[in-house]
Amino acid sequence: MFGKRSGGQSGGFGQSGPKAAPARPPEPADTGVATKARPQPAAPRPKPATPKPQPEPVSKPVAAAEPSKAKPRPKAVVETVGAERSREYYEIKTTIFNALIDTIDLSQLSRLDTETASDEIRDIVTEIISIKNVAMSIAEQEQLLQDICNDVLGYGPLEPLLARDDIADIMVNGAGDVFIEVGGRVKKTNIRFRDNGQLMNICQRIVSQVGRRVDESSPICDARLADGSRVNVIAPPLSLDGPTLTIRKFKKDKLRMKDLVGFGSITTEGARVLEIISESRCNVLISGGTGSGKTTLLNCMTGFIGEDERIITCEDAAELQLQQPHVVRLETRPPNLEGQGQVTMRDLVKNCLRMRPERIIVGEVRGPEAFDLLQAMNTGHDGSMGTLHSNSPREALSRLESMITMGGYNLPSKTIREMVAGSIDVVIQAARMRDGSRKITHITEVLGMEGDVIVTQDLFLYEMTGEDADGNILGRHVSTGIARPKFWDRARYYGLDRDLAEALDASEA
Repeated sequence: MFGKRSGGQSGGFGQSGPKAAPARPPEPADTGVATKARPQPAAPRPKPATPKPQPEPVSKPVAAAEPSKAKPRPKAVVETVGAERSREYYEIKTTIFNALIDTIDLSQLSRLDTETASDEIRDIVTEIISIKNVAMSIAEQEQLLQDICNDVLGYGPLEPLLARDDIADIMVNGAGDVFIEVGGRVKKTNIRFRDNGQLMNICQRIVSQVGRRVDESSPICDARLADGSRVNVIAPPLSLDGPTLTIRKFKKDKLRMKDLVGFGSITTEGARVLEIISESRCNVLISGGTGSGKTTLLNCMTGFIGEDERIITCEDAAELQLQQPHVVRLETRPPNLEGQGQVTMRDLVKNCLRMRPERIIVGEVRGPEAFDLLQAMNTGHDGSMGTLHSNSPREALSRLESMITMGGYNLPSKTIREMVAGSIDVVIQAARMRDGSRKITHITEVLGMEGDVIVTQDLFLYEMTGEDADGNILGRHVSTGIARPKFWDRARYYGLDRDLAEALDASEA
């Protein structure tokens, strides 16, 4: 019914030296030296008697052992995903795939649900295999059927990676190089695309689902998958070795603060303080580097917002996963081919103020919208939150000031700092350690201004104590001993002062 036609050994470095040459007389490279040593057969007797120059053997092992003091550079880890595919397999797959495209009517196939369409493709591919008399085992045939279904209906070779919940990032550097991050470590996989054309088609399929396009005229695009995973595509000519695709995946089971405690990212007492900070409607800025877990921590912090509050989120690519019933999700929009229709983050934040929000959540502050967010925090929208790329709480506040200045606001520096100090209550610093683990390294509150300087104080810090034999970071979270933080009165207003005192006392003990 859908057919248009009916049938149809790497070498290593060896050790060499004057003692080694006589031990290997047959070596062609040493023949000149060997012939001089052989005419004196009696010499082997005196030679044992000349072990007096024993400093030589002592010095040589020391010299040979010196390189071993340096740690060997870590080798690239290749992770096998599924069965290994041979070149012949890909040639057979290309032949059958082309025959399928010539046979099937894709316009009618798109009207079917995924399961029915998959069954239809399997029937036609099985018929093509029998007509072309392709010799394949049952396991190889099933593998081929699955791969072709993924190519036509899904995201091709990416499907087995997207199905795994332990992968944090998928990085495709052209058709032949696919890397993943698992447990904080980056590994290369055996996954590859047929060619850059197939990879580009997959990229187009992803971005078209959110009404965007990527081609030579607009080679950079941000998008998202149906599960909220963030996608970035850079196409040629900007990407020289073929399309580059980066997917930041999110776990199907959304993480809670108790999960962060289980991972060792924060202590139980520190998590309770973060819960009180959110419940008492403190304005929070989450700071951290790329891949440090800022969005995950923001999701965990929003889990303590009451279900009776109206929350509005503003993001470049919607990835926050709030569980409250009254949530409005807003997303920026890039300009069209004529350069019209762009909606920036600042447009969204400014519009939020007309939507009666109780809390405003900004996915990432990176430009002049910082001014509008601070204005919102200062005008009754307590409990608002945002993330920002920075390496320390102090640097995060400085970056806010820089963003406002670059936005064209002709305000004195002291005025901007007063606005920052009066708007932000707490800065939470997240970091990705060199062993791949994520830690909350600072919980810092903003006290106000002292002269021209913003004054802060740390409530919790992460102290690194060393590393174990496997290279895992060892450390502990410690309280700085502040018994009454600045937001104490706010916590008391919400009836949380006793819980706050218990959490701080327990952490100090």
